[in-house]
Amino acid sequence: MKNTAIIIPTRLGAKRFPNKPLAKINNIPMIIHVLNRAKESRIGEVFVATPDNEIIDIVKKNGGNSILTTNEHLTGSDRIYEAYTKSLKKNYDLIINLQGDMPNIKPESISKLEELMRNKKCDIGTLGSPINDNEISDSNVVKVEVYENLESNSFIEVKDFFRKKEKLNREKIYHHIGIYAFTSVALKKYVKLSRSKLEIKRNLEQMRAIENKMIIKVGLSDSTPLGVDTEDDLKKISEEMK
Repeated sequence: MKNTAIIIPTRLGAKRFPNKPLAKINNIPMIIHVLNRAKESRIGEVFVATPDNEIIDIVKKNGGNSILTTNEHLTGSDRIYEAYTKSLKKNYDLIINLQGDMPNIKPESISKLEELMRNKKCDIGTLGSPINDNEISDSNVVKVEVYENLESNSFIEVKDFFRKKEKLNREKIYHHIGIYAFTSVALKKYVKLSRSKLEIKRNLEQMRAIENKMIIKVGLSDSTPLGVDTEDDLKKISEEMK
């Protein structure tokens, strides 16, 4: 069995930007933009995992599949695991966690990650893109550090994830893109682990895997999708996507 599912975890109760999934970009809710980009990757079935019936209704109205989850999850990966075990467990061996606030992610980036995971298996795969000088010091931008430079077809083990570090000397650092591909075995293992010290300190759920010696590899994306965390981000991306 080799089937891939893309699961988009999302909810209305985000503290920084309440009701963010339903915020409209060019008259289309953001969650529907993300859903459409995932479908356009053509790598497998796409599902939205959410505790909110309002999102369920919007997804259904736009021809998408959704799975109702509880409202108790601390991370998106925990939410996709509930969706996976509830509805998908017997049918998929690769699960992609696509964050619901990247409406301009390229479908080609999603399909590239799936291909890398199929050809060069590891526990978890993700993507990074070239980073500019302004982003290096911006704590809102998550960075991924690797052991060697990323090339077009690279899939390299991750050394670290962080938001800000002192005394950086331009180590091999890239802009981290919020997408993760889990093998079904790795996803089950990950959610059974306790939240780790660096996960809590840095507010980065991927540190749970790093601190428990799970192998995360990163591939190179030729674009950097904008994650929408604020109203200003929404205005910026609305202009870009006109």
